Parts: sequence; structure tokens; C-alpha cells
Amino acid sequence: MTVITELVPYDDALAAYDPVMGLEVHVELGTRTKMFCGCSTELGAEPNAQTCPTCLGMPGSLPVVNATAVESAIKIGLALHCEIAEWCRFARKNYFYPDMPKNFQTSQYDEPIAFNGYLDVQLEDGEVFRVEIERAHMEEDTGKSTHVGGATGRIHGASHSLLDYNRAGIPLIEIVTKPIVGAGERAPEVAKAYVAELRELIKALGVSEARMEMGQMRCDVNLSLRPRGTEKFGTRSETKNVNSLRSVERAVRFEISRHAGVLNAGGTVIQETRHFHEEDGSTTSGRVKEEAEDYRYFPEPDLVPVAPSREWVEELRATLPELPRVRRNRLREEWGISELDMQAILNAGAVDLIVATTEAGAPADQARKWWMGELARNANESGTPLDELAITPAEVARVSALVASGDLNDKLARQVIEGVLAGEGDPDTVVEKRGLKVVSDEGALGAAVDEAIAANGAIADKIRGGKVAAAGALVGAVMKATRGQADAARVRELILEKLGVEG
Repeated sequence: MTVITELVPYDDALAAYDPVMGLEVHVELGTRTKMFCGCSTELGAEPNAQTCPTCLGMPGSLPVVNATAVESAIKIGLALHCEIAEWCRFARKNYFYPDMPKNFQTSQYDEPIAFNGYLDVQLEDGEVFRVEIERAHMEEDTGKSTHVGGATGRIHGASHSLLDYNRAGIPLIEIVTKPIVGAGERAPEVAKAYVAELRELIKALGVSEARMEMGQMRCDVNLSLRPRGTEKFGTRSETKNVNSLRSVERAVRFEISRHAGVLNAGGTVIQETRHFHEEDGSTTSGRVKEEAEDYRYFPEPDLVPVAPSREWVEELRATLPELPRVRRNRLREEWGISELDMQAILNAGAVDLIVATTEAGAPADQARKWWMGELARNANESGTPLDELAITPAEVARVSALVASGDLNDKLARQVIEGVLAGEGDPDTVVEKRGLKVVSDEGALGAAVDEAIAANGAIADKIRGGKVAAAGALVGAVMKATRGQADAARVRELILEKLGVEG
């Protein structure tokens, strides 16, 4: 029985029920060719231009496993502290859907390549929450359906659908958590933090760009509720293909309120897939969720088992980079900043940019200042991701160096950054074109100071009388007269010298 109900307020839902989550994250691997054929995976090709008999499922075609994809899967498994199978194989997952040209997906079922791991994630207040990993298995992606003629872009109400099989067969790794219990009211935050940490790990391994907005990484959110104090899990829903960190958090929060509404009204939660709606954070029903037996899994007869040697696994383990959370903690200590500051840098996507800027010669505090200040403001105003701004870490380091040398002050440096972002050239070119160097000529500064004193006699008298703080007004007058290009510290020194006052 299904009962249509109002959503239960989030806090009320958590007072009565305990959420249990399961997160399934699909990652497109950044290989040059597909999982089982030699077709290119490059983005931007004409629809259906990157296909062949194998990825289209033509009779008589035979698949061959992509060795780089296997290597990437092992690296992911190792980074997630998983056990790596000594022997595993592929299976056919049978179901009909228009974007599956073979009418089955080549995946792994009961014999994944990696299993029984974990990922520690850090929440915003510094608490570390361990998410246990059930498995990470290899499979292939489906094609892309474009539904035309409807109001929602979904198949319901569309007049026709277009199919592009360029994506069919691209290597995927699906990472499945064990049931996540004990998160309580922080369940949405835990889900978001887990996907964020997993994305950073995938990027650090270099196996995928993991850009969620481009579909290279997407999350299926499984959620159920059980009455507080009970052990038996409730019936789960699965919200499919959630493609941003914020949306993962919102999907969990919405489903908690929705499940609680159904249960409070005496209804039964249906095990189904659901669609997430970015515009309001809601979910709507998709289709009744199949069980594993509905897919009629059986071993793929055209592929030999995968049996990575222990020597190869250990060789790959030795190539793993410093894991993101370990790296962040090291950088935080090196930079001398708080957990809160590091979390802000992480949220802004600025960690790698700051590191690259320091490697280009800037002090860490200056690199943080520019990326988290002027550049973050510009990114927010323009709606551009920070790492896509038209300025490089090396150019930011050069701006920092010009400030350190006294050639620029902060006000002029902001104008230089503005010019670089506008495409006027590198920092030195912008300085030259705009005439932005600090005025350091003693004669020119002295003349400007004399003019300011002459024009502001009352203020000059206050300074002579011992009110040294009033010098700020004269400094401001000189800065205005020089269009902000004077060295403010030197201007103040000259003012006090000319007025015969000790600094």
C-alpha cells in the first residue's frame, strides 16, 4: 500500500528514525580506449562516431579486456584499503534498455576485483567518520539517451529519443559501500564528505578527472529508515545518477523526510529507483527496483578470468601517491592554519592551486591570500570554477613576487590580476601596458607629499602637535594623487620627516 503524505520536518524524522545509507559511485576511467574494444573515449565526437561491432554488440564480435582499466581498478582498490582478488571474472548483467546495444552489460557480480575496504572522511568540524567499502568492481558504461519533445527531458512525455553509443563501453569502476549506520542527523553531511573525499582520491590517483558535472563520476544514493532502537533495516530507495556534492547531500536529506512521511502515515516504502531534481532538491519515482536475480547474471563466456599476480599488485601499491587526507593534514601543519581554514580551502577547490603557486616560488600565506581572496571573489562573481580562471599558479606567484619586491602594492596587484584575467597578457605585460608600478622615485614622492601638506594645513598641524595617527589622512591624499601607485609606508615616513615628527 502506498500512501501519499507530506514530508516530515528533518529534525522530527531523525527523532523517530535512524537512517541507513548505501552509496554506489560510478567512475569513468580516463583510458584512451573503451573497456573491451579499441574505440576512442575522447569527448566531443559526432554521435555514434566512436563505435565498432564489439561495443555495439554485433554478432561474432569478441571483447578484449583493457589492461590499463584493470590497473586503474587495482590502484583504486589499494587506495581504499581493499583486498585485491587473486582471481576474478566478468559476468553478463542482462536487461533490456535502449542505451544498452548488447541487451546486457559486461560487469562483475559475485567476484569483484577489490573488496572489503574503507575510506576515512573528515567532516567540517574535524570529526573523522569511517565508511566501509563492500566492493569495487569493473564494468562498462551505457550509451546516452536524449529524450526530445517533452517538458522535462525525460522519456515520459517525449515524442522521440536519440541514442548516442559513443559512451557505450567506456570503462567504469563502481564503488559500493557497506550499509552506513551511525551517522544519525549527520547522514547528509557524511554522504557529501564521502563522495568529496572519494573524488579527491580518484583525482590524486590520476585514473579519472572525476568531473561530476560532466558525468565522469556520479552517485546512486540508497537510503532506508528504521525506527530508533531497532536493528532491522527498512526498505530502501535508490536515487540514481546524482551528479554534484551538494545534490548528494540534498538527496539524502529529502529522502529521510519522505520516508518518514510514508512511514508515519502507515504506508509502505517501495523499493524503487528515483530521479533527483536539481531545481528544488526533490526526488520522484522512476521504476521498481530489480533484485540481483532479475538480472540473470552468468559468467561472461567470451572473456578469460582476471588474475593479477601478487608481484604486480605490490608494484602498483608502491606507485600510490600520498592519500588526499594525509596530504591535507601535512599541508595544514606546514602552512600553520586551522582545520576550519583548510576546510574552506578544500571547499573552494584551491588546495592544488595553492600548492602549485608555492612551488612556483610564492610564500604559502601569499598564495592562500590571493587564491582565497581576490581570485575566489572573481570566480564566485563570474560563476567560473576556481581552477578554470584564466590565470595560472605561476602567474599568481609572479604577482606575489612583484608585491614582495615593492614594485606593486596590494591595490595595484589586484589591478594586475584583473588584467591577466581579462586576457591582457602575463603580469609583467599588464604592469607595463597599464603603467601600474609603484612610484618609488624620492623626488616624485617628495613633491606629492609637499602638495598634500600644503593642501591640508590643519591636519599637518595636528601631526606636528603629536597626533601621529592623523598622518593617515595625508597618506590617503598622496595615494589618491598618485592613483594608488605610491609606496604607502614610504609616504608616511616622508610625511613625518617633513613635519619633524618621530614615527
